[in-house]
Amino acid sequence: MTDAVPGVPEAAGGAPHPGGVALDEVMLAMDVVDTLRYRQVLVEQELQGEAREAALIERLRATYAAQGIDVPERVLAAGVAALREDRFAYRPPPPGFATTLARLYVHRASLAALVVVVVAVIALVWGVRHATVVAPRQALAADLGAVHARVSTGTSAPEALQRASTTLAAGEAALERGDTAAARDALAALESLAQVLEQRYELLIAAGPNAVSGVWRVPDVNTAARNYYLIVEAIDDAGRPVRVDVTNEETGRVERVSTWGMRVPQEVFERVAADKAADGIIQDRLVGAKRAGALAPEYTIPTSGGAITRW
Repeated sequence: MTDAVPGVPEAAGGAPHPGGVALDEVMLAMDVVDTLRYRQVLVEQELQGEAREAALIERLRATYAAQGIDVPERVLAAGVAALREDRFAYRPPPPGFATTLARLYVHRASLAALVVVVVAVIALVWGVRHATVVAPRQALAADLGAVHARVSTGTSAPEALQRASTTLAAGEAALERGDTAAARDALAALESLAQVLEQRYELLIAAGPNAVSGVWRVPDVNTAARNYYLIVEAIDDAGRPVRVDVTNEETGRVERVSTWGMRVPQEVFERVAADKAADGIIQDRLVGAKRAGALAPEYTIPTSGGAITRW
């Protein structure tokens, strides 16, 4: 709200009051004040005493006249008085809680847009992180728990249960430190253990007219000795071959095969050889069996556990 010109009554809405001035005269007075402010050096010189006020008003009249504006005497006087009283000067509100709230309200549209952008960015970052980091970790944790439960319910073998618990703990620790690669390795190890435990098959000596049932080898470390192997096949209840992880003792590599050479003592090897030589048929081909829930087969003949996968 603007201040009225001193000594001039004003009606509501800025309309001219009987005996007063119109709103445009108030605006002229304000313009006079602005003109005086732009001429601050002139103001400082002319307003040092009342004797110079008339000269200042005359100079202002000349300034407006040069612009083609006829400003009444009372308006010029009112403008000079208003400048002296600093009436039309803007005074910012003092800082405080109320002022801060008022400024926030004034700028609410801009602030609301900024808040929307910030929230959208946060939501996007959260969504990307959840999809690429959190969700895969949660899935890995769930898979580790599921496979561990599968192992636990599928065996009572202490060694298998201990291996499962150790592997699960390693996987969970890897997830805690954010190492998803190590967690996946733990999951793969648990899955492999579960598959081994679920396998069920018999070990039969390879037979048939053209089948190789046994071989012997001269080891590199002792050329005076021989290692004897029976060639065995892993066969399930339906007569299908079963692929098993076998460590080749000559290369140290683990291979997944269904037929391999099982190392046996010389006397066992020679007994099977004599049995086959008699009529071409091995009378007792069963040398071991793997039951579900067990880590390894149970053998019906002596064996060192060594094996080969090539002969």
